[in-house]
Amino acid sequence: MIRQEEENTELSITTTQRNAYETRRSPPRAILVGVDVDSVNGLWSVDDSLSELNQLARNAGFEIVGSARQKLRTPHPATMVGRGKVEEIRDLAADQRADVVIFDDELSPSQQRNLEDALKLAVIDRSQVILDVFAQRARTREGRLQVELAEYEYLMPRLAGAWTHLSRQYGRAATRGGPGETQLEIDRRNARQRIGDLKRQIERVRGQRQLHRDQRREKGLKVAALIGYTNAGKSTLFNALVRAGVSAQDRPFDTLDPTTRRLALPSGRIALLSDTVGFIQKLPVALVAAFRATLEELESADVLVHVLDVTHPRGYEQGREVEQVLKELGVADKPIVTALNKIDQLDGVETDADTGRGEIGEMLRALAAHYPRAVPTSARRRWGLDLLLSEIEAAMASPVFK
Repeated sequence: MIRQEEENTELSITTTQRNAYETRRSPPRAILVGVDVDSVNGLWSVDDSLSELNQLARNAGFEIVGSARQKLRTPHPATMVGRGKVEEIRDLAADQRADVVIFDDELSPSQQRNLEDALKLAVIDRSQVILDVFAQRARTREGRLQVELAEYEYLMPRLAGAWTHLSRQYGRAATRGGPGETQLEIDRRNARQRIGDLKRQIERVRGQRQLHRDQRREKGLKVAALIGYTNAGKSTLFNALVRAGVSAQDRPFDTLDPTTRRLALPSGRIALLSDTVGFIQKLPVALVAAFRATLEELESADVLVHVLDVTHPRGYEQGREVEQVLKELGVADKPIVTALNKIDQLDGVETDADTGRGEIGEMLRALAAHYPRAVPTSARRRWGLDLLLSEIEAAMASPVFK
């Protein structure tokens, strides 16, 4: 039966590989690969970026069994890394009995095919891992539609003359079904038809959301949207401010679908507060753009509340990454209030429970200097929330607030 299926679909994957993928109970074993490119002056070191990829991959359902990195002037056009490094990765994968190799940078379709031919393993990149995590987090119908559309649009360029490549496409690690696997059984025409159908369904949902936004405007309700790096504590702060009870687990992209609740301001006026998906470095804007619901919340918001994790060793870099994404999305000119969150977890910090000010550490002072209208907060202990609400209300009242 399996051989007959292989002949009908012209897949090059072996029966042994197929059975291993379908019956494996333990997580797929993965090797991570990072490239330090001289021409890219990023805020993150390759070690920091690989550490983040490690967390993402684990949340996607992979077991990380090794890593490799290479410093290059420019990425190799055929395989991203050099020939010698490809051989080193192949040996490492064999030693660790790896099932998949994950690159920290986005691979072109040809690079992905060349690497799979050389390594004889499934090869995916950071974008695919993020899509896997998104797919696990989507709870609403709109969220699931957005994820499926993003997956199809990501995989579409990899369909062109790539059936042998797609036969090794690993798909989602922690779940089965969906575009990651069905790409093996559909052709380009069917994929285009599905993309068109998804866009039409999403457009109908967008119309409903726009109707709700129009009703808000008619009622004169102001809107604040929580933004920030993934896992910065946005949902915890959201719950503290509006008692929403939304999921706030310690994992990337725990919030994928926007949630909006009524917010009581210090003056007694009522506004709305939206919790949105978190950003992350090396996330292509085209991928972010697939999640129109979140972007539309940012575009329609009167104030953006930037939640920044002051305990993270790369908190400053995370904040800069969020600023860059806001610029790319065209919403950086909106009034922004910054919540320097999780101050209760800083060693040696004595905090005034009413104002959130008190003695702040060196890291907090440096962040406060970069964000002059920032408010130190602890969403978990409800420190600084009154001051934060006052700043949000001031931002809503002043169109020139910065």
